[in-house]
Amino acid sequence: MSVLAALLDRSVQRMAEAAADVRVFDREAVREAADVWDNNLFPLFWAVSAASAGERERRASAVLEWMAGLGERRRAWMTEQAAIAGHDVGALLPPAPTGPYTPGRDYLGHVMAPQDRLTREKAEELAADYDMTTATVRHMRVERAGRRLTAFLQVVADRRFAVVGPVPPVAVLNVWLDGVTDVDFAASGAGGVTLDAGPGEIGISLGGGGRLRAAGGECHPDDHSWHLSAAGRRADAVTPPRTGGEARPRQAPGGDLGPDAHAAAVLLHRAMLELRSVRYPEHADRVPVLMLCRAFSGAGTAILAAGARTDARRREAAFRDVIRRWAVQGGPRLARGFARVLRAETGRTDLVEAPPIADRTPPSLADGSPVHGRTPSRAVLVMASWTAAHTDHRTERPAAAQLQLALPPRPDATTPARWRLRTVGCAEPEAFRLRAAAFEGAGPLVQVGAPTAARGLDLHQGALFVAARDGRRASMG
Repeated sequence: MSVLAALLDRSVQRMAEAAADVRVFDREAVREAADVWDNNLFPLFWAVSAASAGERERRASAVLEWMAGLGERRRAWMTEQAAIAGHDVGALLPPAPTGPYTPGRDYLGHVMAPQDRLTREKAEELAADYDMTTATVRHMRVERAGRRLTAFLQVVADRRFAVVGPVPPVAVLNVWLDGVTDVDFAASGAGGVTLDAGPGEIGISLGGGGRLRAAGGECHPDDHSWHLSAAGRRADAVTPPRTGGEARPRQAPGGDLGPDAHAAAVLLHRAMLELRSVRYPEHADRVPVLMLCRAFSGAGTAILAAGARTDARRREAAFRDVIRRWAVQGGPRLARGFARVLRAETGRTDLVEAPPIADRTPPSLADGSPVHGRTPSRAVLVMASWTAAHTDHRTERPAAAQLQLALPPRPDATTPARWRLRTVGCAEPEAFRLRAAAFEGAGPLVQVGAPTAARGLDLHQGALFVAARDGRRASMG
């Protein structure tokens, strides 16, 4: 039980670390840690609410095994984070599956494409099944993950193999890169993508002279006809047939909770869902990651202590105290949100009192305060993405560009303030250029263009340049 609680505490701490300085914001680390608790929070509360220490341990063991059974990546994450917290979770889990990896099968029994490390052999396999000489980039994203850079590419390619039935005319190949060392990309529409995966480095050449370099990466053909490719047929020959038992997913361990334990679980679960929403870049700057992490700091330890009360009435009272402590730690703004969540999802109005909203004095135009909406003179690039115009599930999607910028504190801030995250975007950009130098810390941010022409943003003297006739979607003030 202590390991399970420590994993929760470590998750909150990890998210706080990832968002402590938005100039090195790690959006994926926040998403990954929050995602762990989507279907594991209620099992945790069920485990801790057992009446005896022995039953708590049995339940917690079942929950840990359930969590680790959700995939190799989840087990590796648990092992790493538990070790940081001073625990050996591997000693509490059954042995990890061994033997060669084989891909799964879909509901039709077709073998599914795995997500593999991008090696020279894998690159050659993709080139044999898909025409990379005419492939084009549909989506490109480069972003910070703490002190390193990552990238994600969606490449659209024609198949070299015959397909059956109504399928999309082209396949989409997803490529993830980690430890990106070089970027040179310009939206040109030129075709041709070359994957060169050597020892210690992956190089991707793009039509129009673009390139990406990275220490490592993975790839996945997002193609429902992959089972008909040469690689798919080889995988089909060694993949066991689908069994009937696979159609019914295993249920998470759990059971009924007391009303106050249930309210605490609902509140924390709702917070994890909000934290996880940073997966969508357009939401990332709206999620109060640090405030939520401050509110739920030590949540695992507090839940463990509350559940250790052997008397049910005292246990429920302890969970009420935990909820109120979270509200105090979070501050008035979050307390108001907590009160709304508890009222809407549990019908409880007795747990958290919503503080009144303080009166705010509007800024005077005569006091010389800067006008919000003015483009700051400096910024740090956190993420840049470009998407080509395409059709997705019979829906026409226009071309788009999106930026995440860390901006300095506003000049009119009355108290010491942190750098702030801002997401801006535009539809149908007329120009998009990105080089690795755009990510080299704070640089001059310049707005260019006249109101009657295409407006653009330039960062680090051309290392990033985005222009669109309609301008950006959001103010950066």
